[in-house]
Amino acid sequence: MPTPRIAPARIRALQHAEREHFLATHPASLALGEAAQQHYLFGVPLHWMRDWPSPASLFVRQARGVTLTCADGLDYADFCLGDTGAMFGHSPGAVAQAIARQAAQGLTCMLPTTLAPAVGAGLQRVFGLPMWQLALSASDANRFVLRWARAVTGRPTLLVFDGCYHGAVDDTLVDLDPASGATLPRPSVLGQVHNHADFTRVVPFNDLPVLEAALARRDVACLLAEPALTNFGLVPPAPGFWDAARALCREHGSLFVCDETHTVSTALGGYAQAHGLEPDVLVVGKAVAGGLPCAVYGFTLDMATRMAAAKATAPEGHSGIGTTLSGNALTLAALDAALEHLHTQANYDHMLALAEQLEQGLASRIARAGMPWTVTRLGARMELQFMPHTPRNAQDVREHAQTEMEALTHLYMLNRGVLLTPFHSMLLVSPETGAQDIARLLAGFDKLLAELATN
Repeated sequence: MPTPRIAPARIRALQHAEREHFLATHPASLALGEAAQQHYLFGVPLHWMRDWPSPASLFVRQARGVTLTCADGLDYADFCLGDTGAMFGHSPGAVAQAIARQAAQGLTCMLPTTLAPAVGAGLQRVFGLPMWQLALSASDANRFVLRWARAVTGRPTLLVFDGCYHGAVDDTLVDLDPASGATLPRPSVLGQVHNHADFTRVVPFNDLPVLEAALARRDVACLLAEPALTNFGLVPPAPGFWDAARALCREHGSLFVCDETHTVSTALGGYAQAHGLEPDVLVVGKAVAGGLPCAVYGFTLDMATRMAAAKATAPEGHSGIGTTLSGNALTLAALDAALEHLHTQANYDHMLALAEQLEQGLASRIARAGMPWTVTRLGARMELQFMPHTPRNAQDVREHAQTEMEALTHLYMLNRGVLLTPFHSMLLVSPETGAQDIARLLAGFDKLLAELATN
């Protein structure tokens, strides 16, 4: 059976029709967007909120469970879930109640609360590491961990994978020149003044010989890595990759920092716990406290000893690590409730079972339609990829990118009451997701495939 080719003109025609449909059905969001232009850069509180593929911003009235309600009273089955921040559903009851109780008892006081020991024990129970520190975001946590890594190793260089996602950490906002292997500043990043290549080395994911060569210089403080690339589509590790990569880090004296901000959806405790990666440091953000701004980083006892020694031998003064609001009372209350009620095997059993159903539903429809697309899943997270195979690295994704098809899919599904991640077609299943939400998504996908088959 020949592979269908979707004419670019057909994609553009459908995109135009969907844009007109959105504009006709969202007058309240349009009015709010116009009013917001008077007070916000680009009309939104955070400038990249304007990057959704809809012709105007969707303004939210309420988000509960996996149902998002916009300003126009339209409901959406949410598979974006704040792009992982609301992985356990919007406003989980136990977390919302804990926040309300703590709000009446104090928000922040720059001191540990009585919950601190229980939270530490809960973090060890869920994620396996004994020692912890808190931050407000994974970006902050990664910044702090990089300082610790450089301090304890005495090495200056950071090693990351091309296509990595570690938040807004300057050192990681780099690309790989596929021709020369050189580290390049990412051109979209604003206000860059220092040369990333001086202290950051970037290598392709899943390439052990290049990774080994980068580590062999013995100037790498740490390999900071996601277990799978998640912000460049979803790129899983090749079989045996992490066993070999972990051994290389140990051989060459480089720390392994595992950023599970997105891959915490893999299994209870995250990918590292499920697959025995044994990182020196683990970072978890976004969803860890049920969606309240929070991140944590955990580390081994050996790492804790080295960190304490580095701090003890440094002069007194600002370490560059931590912020006044880190570990605040409200965060500890939310984190305590999340560790007890959200990070549970029962929740993950539900998420993984439904995610498998959704993966199979999408894959079977793609196969019947003969589309050259694939679905890649990692636990409760999956990616609809407009390419014929599961990608091996970021360059593989670049070479197969179909941005117009991604934008059309997002807007088409949005107009049928299904919210996908805006920047690529990621779908996330939560404990609050039900069979009816899966059915709604698959029904919309059926309609999209039928529209694409019509010339």
